[in-house]
Formats: sequence, structure tokens, C-alpha cells
Amino acid sequence: MGTNGSTMLVEPLRQGLPPLDPSAVDSAASVALPARYEAVGSARQFTRTTLGQWELEERFDDIALVVSELVTNALRHALPADTPREQPEPPVRLHLMRWASRLVCAVRDPSDESPVARDTDDDFSAESGRGLFLVESFSDGWGWHPLAGAVRGKVVWALFQLR
Repeated sequence: MGTNGSTMLVEPLRQGLPPLDPSAVDSAASVALPARYEAVGSARQFTRTTLGQWELEERFDDIALVVSELVTNALRHALPADTPREQPEPPVRLHLMRWASRLVCAVRDPSDESPVARDTDDDFSAESGRGLFLVESFSDGWGWHPLAGAVRGKVVWALFQLR
């Protein structure tokens, strides 16, 4: 856990977010997540701890739901089928960044594929496919962008307004 890697993420995030000055980030935290579904629980715990440190506990439910969906999508759809469960550098990373009036949750994964939201006319009793619908419903906006340079993959982010 820590902030290592957050500064590399902020610059490309700026391109796909509402106007936010990366230099004005009040707080940032990030955690690497292994290619295991238990990582979703780890991401929720990391989010709880971080929001507690930032005195934003009252936003935990909505933010944790979105974090869970973004991490689940990365694990389910963005990892190659032959990804080993244990790797020296975990393939998914969660970043939390806080500005004075906004918080961004961003999940980096190794896939270049665009996230695809399920059509709202689809069957909502289905067990999967609702993740981005939930992200859109519980956040104030979301998006994604490919990573630039030598690092392959993408970042999927969700924005929360802080009152």
C-alpha cells in the first residue's frame, strides 16, 4: 500500500476527466491487487482504510460498491486467461485520488480492450454484465483511457463529488 505509482496515473487521467488540476491532488493512495477474486475484498478494505484516513467514511458504501465493480471487471474481463495467480508485479492496481471537492477511483489493468456497458434493455436478473451500469448509477461520472508509453493496458475511473 502507499502512493507509489499515483503520480504516473494522474497525468493521463487528466485527459479523460472533468477539469482537475493534478498538482492540486490533496491525497492519493494506491494498492496493487493480485489476479485472484479475493482481491475484491482487499480493495474494499483498502478503500475503507483510506476513506477513514481522509475522514470520508460516510461515502464508503457508494465508493466501495464502485471499487468492487471496477476491480471485478478488471479481474474478470481484462486479464488473459493464462494469467498466473501469483506474479512478481500484480496486474491490477487501484488508485484513490482526492481533490478538495472530488474523489476519483481508478483501476489500472493490462488489457487494451474498451470496457463495454451492458445495454439497459438486457436482462437485469443476469448475474453478470451490470457492473458498469452500477458504476454509472452510484458515481458522478466514469470513463476510461488507454495507458501511454511503455505501459500497456488501460485505466477505468469513476468520479465522486464530495459535498
